[in-house]
Amino acid sequence: MQSSIESLASLNPLPPQARKTFLQFREALTQGSIRAAEKIDSHWKVNAWVKQGILLGFRLGELTESESGALSFVDKDTFPARKFSVADRVRVVPGGSSVRTGAYLAPTVICMPPMYINVGAYVDEATLVDSHALVGSCAQIGKRVHLSAAAQIGGVLEPINAAPVIIEDDVLVGGNCGVYEGTLVRARAVLGAGTILTRSTPLYDLVRGEVYRATADRPLEVPENAVVVPGSRAVTKKVGQDWDLSLYTPVIVKYRDEKTDRSIELEEWLR
Repeated sequence: MQSSIESLASLNPLPPQARKTFLQFREALTQGSIRAAEKIDSHWKVNAWVKQGILLGFRLGELTESESGALSFVDKDTFPARKFSVADRVRVVPGGSSVRTGAYLAPTVICMPPMYINVGAYVDEATLVDSHALVGSCAQIGKRVHLSAAAQIGGVLEPINAAPVIIEDDVLVGGNCGVYEGTLVRARAVLGAGTILTRSTPLYDLVRGEVYRATADRPLEVPENAVVVPGSRAVTKKVGQDWDLSLYTPVIVKYRDEKTDRSIELEEWLR
């Protein structure tokens, strides 16, 4: 399948069999047998050809009309809204949520309305996607993650070799958090409400006395068990000092302990 997708991505115009190949690809993506990134020996590997396949779907797609109750939509016919059944063992609570075909949701995932999961996303077992949360294209979400209300997990399709946002197992993403531009959040980290993580924002570790930054070939990485909250740092340039300005920055204030675990144990009851 990889060689077929890579070959088709380089052709213009596309041959008649391209749609059949794409539909097989989309089904594998929906079932989780292929994914945009995967963890191999503790390192994440980007599967650029999977992104090529998704982009191929947009090239092949034709605008079509669809309806849901009183609402009507116009979108590419290659990426319709995904439908679930009891056999999928995914809880989709009524109230305006949508998941695109080509997104994988493992059994026991819970979707609280309204929320949206885009094509290429991979959401693993027992994860809770709360109200007004977004899981962007190709984002990788681990097991037992809680994406709290209005959390935004950024998506990326181009450039095709760019790492997607990755949230590992047992992470709590607080309300109104934003995780963008390929940021990697390691297992059991806790992001306090309102925390924003991007490639251009340094992460200050008050516990270890370190500053974490993204580089040209590595994303910003949040360490395992880190508890991150929104903070600020003073502007040192003269005008900034004169105006008493400060800039936003995320700050690690502690590493996860029993007190942290007790404060988030309500999660298990929700599941």
